[in-house]
Amino acid sequence: MSRVLGIELRRSAALGSALIVLAVGAALMYLASGSMTGSEWSVGWMQLAMTQRLYLVLLWPLALAAGAWQGRREKKSDVGELFASTPRPRVRRAVPTITAMALAMIAGYLLVGVAAGVSIFRTADYLPSAVLGVAAVGGLTLIAGVWLGLAVGRLLPHPVTPPVLAVAGLGLLLGLPWATRPRGWLSMVFSPIDEMNMPDDYATVPWQVSGSQAIWMAALAVAGAMLFASGTWRTRVAALLPLGVGAALAILVMPHQNRIVTDSVDPVAKALVCAKDEPRVCVSRVHAGLLPELVGPAREALTVLAKLPGGPTRVHEDNTTYLPFVPAPQTADTALLRVEVGAGGHLAEPSAVVPETVIAAFTGPYECEEGPSWAQARAAGYWLVGQEPPTAVSEFDDPERAAEARALWAQLRALPAEQATAKVLAIRADALKCTT
Repeated sequence: MSRVLGIELRRSAALGSALIVLAVGAALMYLASGSMTGSEWSVGWMQLAMTQRLYLVLLWPLALAAGAWQGRREKKSDVGELFASTPRPRVRRAVPTITAMALAMIAGYLLVGVAAGVSIFRTADYLPSAVLGVAAVGGLTLIAGVWLGLAVGRLLPHPVTPPVLAVAGLGLLLGLPWATRPRGWLSMVFSPIDEMNMPDDYATVPWQVSGSQAIWMAALAVAGAMLFASGTWRTRVAALLPLGVGAALAILVMPHQNRIVTDSVDPVAKALVCAKDEPRVCVSRVHAGLLPELVGPAREALTVLAKLPGGPTRVHEDNTTYLPFVPAPQTADTALLRVEVGAGGHLAEPSAVVPETVIAAFTGPYECEEGPSWAQARAAGYWLVGQEPPTAVSEFDDPERAAEARALWAQLRALPAEQATAKVLAIRADALKCTT
């Protein structure tokens, strides 16, 4: 059997299919993410796995087309009558082809993950078990696609079948969310890409979601394999059975609520991990690999903040999540710093750690109206650091607010030292009104 499988791997479309999946998948992970180092998924392994699943929107149609291309082989070679005259059952003839194409899809998908993972291997310390489920569903999706393509290619052995099937697969994935509205959870049962875009730093995929999707993809794969290996119409009709059973089980397992993945938060990823020695500097578990880069600048900022009476003596990451919104607790002795991950899993702006940590001492929680304004906090922070505020912190900042911060900073610079210090302490006092 191993000898036959080896021949099939060399002579079939398996090797070429694996290389195509690898090339297209790696290009999507790096180029389509907007950076040659994949900054959109460089936070950690869960973000990488979810982004890779998102790009199944193109990889799955390619798997369908590869299977259909291979499924045409008997018709294209005109060996159907020759094979029919041999005593070997069709199922036994189909097993090497099915196995070779499945191995090709798994290898291509895994290599895409490896090609992306090398850029964050040194910084991504947190590997949640849910990543295995997300990756397994992705590989199973490609197997289901290539086996279904084999079946369609054998039943419809025309040259246009592979491209038409690829376009149909792409249309199906893109159209499912619209077809299942308002029951968004139903789209997640049958679509491996739904809600996998732009994962938050603390995102996770519940095991019920991965389990439901795995059931459906396994049913689709079994149906495709049965159709490809079938020799009679009864077997082809029987291939509908796993589809029905799989769909029913998958719907039963999937949580019946919309935005289940978008709203899911991994509490372990949010747990604080602290550096050794004092003063205390802590980040979220998912960002633990950034501690060596963060400790020095954070402690330098605490040295600056020591000039304030009762100033912060420790730095914690502000691990607030957007959906659902959970504000981080703020105390007088703690400066909350938002950690932004950039290309390659490193800090996005290492030079901004010191001023941003100092500014955090003048910033109240988001929902507090008694605290200082954004411009006041930045002006006070940069005055204390001794730097001029930048024109804009990021592309999302309001230029008018940035200009206001620079104007307030200029006013502080123009005042005598005692008056400027008094105004900065007043801004700090307003921020303390919002601490918990």
